[in-house]
Amino acid sequence: MKTILLIGLGRFGKHIAVKLNELNHQVMAVDKSEALVDEALPFVTNAQIGDSTNPNFLKSLGVDNYDVCIVAIGNNFQSSLETTSLLKELGAKQVISRASTDVQEKFLLKNGADEVVYPEKQLANWTAIRYSADHVLDYIELDGEHGVFEVVIPDSWLGKTVGEMDIRKKYNVNIMGMRSGNQLDLVVTPDTLLVPEKTLMVLGRYKDIQRCFRL
Repeated sequence: MKTILLIGLGRFGKHIAVKLNELNHQVMAVDKSEALVDEALPFVTNAQIGDSTNPNFLKSLGVDNYDVCIVAIGNNFQSSLETTSLLKELGAKQVISRASTDVQEKFLLKNGADEVVYPEKQLANWTAIRYSADHVLDYIELDGEHGVFEVVIPDSWLGKTVGEMDIRKKYNVNIMGMRSGNQLDLVVTPDTLLVPEKTLMVLGRYKDIQRCFRL
């Protein structure tokens, strides 16, 4: 369980609050809007109404005591940038900030953000990859070159074992697990049989995965 300071409770921030609550983390939520704070109260440990660009207000929150500070402000980039910078000046351990453009991402990284979340770009990438390939069911981007993909097992592989296909040697792609419905099996051996009712969780470079599965 982590202690998290969440600043900004618009749609993006509220979704984060709900998920953090499901994961049983302790969340202090902050927004200038009383209405947004009230909406988030069922999903957070505590909440305050306040201006995150005010150094005295931020200092009163004890930002250096939180494991992670998330700046989810989406409609005012100046406030997001000022908040990000102030959090770092006040000793925040880790600052994650939201960007809406490439330029915003660069400014945030130069002014205190340890990492930047770019929801629109990340969702666009996911949508493009997910729906432009018949065999991709899901994917998680790890960096600019690598990802974890859930893929349908090609027909030509069915009835063979993981060892027989040996895609790690042929394509530099690693099979991390297999899924059947909601059940994920992470124990995959060379003797594991490839069957049509399962999908594969694979890790590798995009170009290697594209080549391996002919995406």
